[in-house]
Parts: sequence; C-alpha cells; structure tokens
Amino acid sequence: MPPADGTLKARLAALGIEIRALEARGLRRHREATSLRVAEVGADGREHRLAPAAAQAWRAMRASAQRDGVAIFIVSAFRGIERQVEIVRRKLESGQSLEQILTVSAPPGYSEHHTGRAVDVGTVGVTPLEVEFERSAAFGWLRERAAEFGYRLSYPRGNADGYQYEPWHWCHHAARRARR
Repeated sequence: MPPADGTLKARLAALGIEIRALEARGLRRHREATSLRVAEVGADGREHRLAPAAAQAWRAMRASAQRDGVAIFIVSAFRGIERQVEIVRRKLESGQSLEQILTVSAPPGYSEHHTGRAVDVGTVGVTPLEVEFERSAAFGWLRERAAEFGYRLSYPRGNADGYQYEPWHWCHHAARRARR
C-alpha cells in the first residue's frame, strides 16, 4: 500500500527533497500499483512484476522482438516507494549530491516504476542502464515497434522532466495500431 501523503512528505524531507522543487520542475506523483503480475523471470530468478495490461503487452512485445531476432529482457520493472527511498538514500550515502541523483533517479513517489507500467530494458552484450543501449539492435527495434504494444520512451534527450537521457526506460500507455 502506498504511503499516505504525509508519510511521503516526511520521507522526502528526510532525504532533503523539497516538494516545492519537484512541483517547480513539473514532476508528477505516481501512485503504487496495487495489482501486479509476473511479466518475466530474470536469468537470476528474480521476478519482474508489472500491472496486468503492461505485463501482457511486455510478453507480446518480447515475443515479437524474438521472432525478429532481437533479444530484449527486463532489467527493472515495478519498484515501490520504499525501494525508491532506499535507492536515493544509498546514493546520498555514497557521496553523490541530491541534485546529481535527481537527474538520474526519480524521487520517491515520482517514479514511473511505481505504476507497474515502466520497464528498464536490457539486451545481450550491452551494459544495463547505460546510454550505449541506444546503439543496440534492441533499441532500434523498440523505436520502430514498441508503440504497437503500448510502450514509449519516457526520457528522450532534452526531456521536460529534466532526467538524463534513458534509452532503456520504456513505459506502457495504450497500444497503437500495428503497422504490419
């Protein structure tokens, strides 16, 4: 269950994050998904969970990519608010500045991963969560075909949210009609 607004405000304040600054940046709150399904089990046995429609679309998209000779897999999927708190706290403890962190990680309560619709995508031979993903056949395939399955790139270069370019981060919205 997602924390109440007061609890989230307290968690943000404990991390040194001011809600006014998030609002000024135009970031939107994202509620935690309450219904999740296993979309994929990673090579390490980890279950990657998504909202039901996003999970179904992911499985169909992955199968289509595979038929086209392109390997894609989930690096990260649903992530709750508490996990996002841990991520930001760990980065702060490692000496990163809050400003630096918030260009690569969403503040707790503001991550698309909370919705159960976002996936960080990986492919064979490419370091996960690195810009080099944009040079992969997987990225080219996603750019051409992901919309057919309702997925779109959330953080292109120069995105309005102020996050660094993330060619691996895709979020499920609504499927567009297939062109084929």
